[in-house]
Amino acid sequence: VKAYSDYIIAGGENIGIELNSKGVIIVGSYEVNNTNPAKEAGLLNGDKIIKINDNNITNIEDMLNVIETSNDKESINITYQRGNKELTTTLKLIKSDNNVYKTGLYVKDSITGVGTLTYIDPNTKLFGALGHEIIEKNTGQKLEIKDGKIYSSTVTGVTRSSIGSPGEKNARYDSSKIFGNVFENTNKGIFGTYTSNIPNKKLYAVAKDSDISTGKASIFTVVNNDKVEEFTINIIKINNNDAVTKNILFEVTDKNLLDLTGGIVQGMSGSPIIQGDYIIGAVTHVVVDDPTKGYGIFITKMLEEAEN
Repeated sequence: VKAYSDYIIAGGENIGIELNSKGVIIVGSYEVNNTNPAKEAGLLNGDKIIKINDNNITNIEDMLNVIETSNDKESINITYQRGNKELTTTLKLIKSDNNVYKTGLYVKDSITGVGTLTYIDPNTKLFGALGHEIIEKNTGQKLEIKDGKIYSSTVTGVTRSSIGSPGEKNARYDSSKIFGNVFENTNKGIFGTYTSNIPNKKLYAVAKDSDISTGKASIFTVVNNDKVEEFTINIIKINNNDAVTKNILFEVTDKNLLDLTGGIVQGMSGSPIIQGDYIIGAVTHVVVDDPTKGYGIFITKMLEEAEN
């Protein structure tokens, strides 16, 4: 039995996103005094540090505190995850020229970025955005998250898309104006609880796959400041098979949007797709060889994912 509502609020707002990882992710390594401690310990980019000297590690601050208070300044015992495996190793600490002990590791415990809010369910207070997962760019892996938040963001300009080179929205965000808490980062989007005031906007019926047709539709997105605008598209093909995120193939037909952006740009991911009085999906990808075209995911897939 579905828990999501038959009518939901269509988004389109630009949002800032901050996700905190489960553990500390290794994103690179460096040499200290001609030695690479990470390589000697067998550590790789994408490995996730979860314990040091049997102390649980949830962020970089934890990691630094454990190392600084360790009795052994020469080495530390690390427990880490690689894929589904939990492994252990010993990492040598190398004293640098200024008498500071170095790990030789570049690490990260959070990711920030911008995207587009897809929907808010006014009854469950759940929201969905992006329509695809957030990847840690140094490792190319989906970020396994502990928690996160979305907040206010404004678009300051757009770098146009061209054939072979997707453009992007340039934006700034205000992390003091929090809209919601993120609890999930999946291949269908990021999801969470909307904690700010629910906007007083039109409700759109949730389209079933059978309600969607080729032809005229539109997307809601922001290309200037914080104004959500509607732009026309043409749906070329509907993919009803098991494709995860590429269910709708469309082309941008709106001259204003084409003149400004060249088509779909990075940062539009999550822009809701509207057809008549239905919300049918969300923008997920640009077609790199022809940025006037893009793909979308069915809205029902996002709504179902938010409930899991």
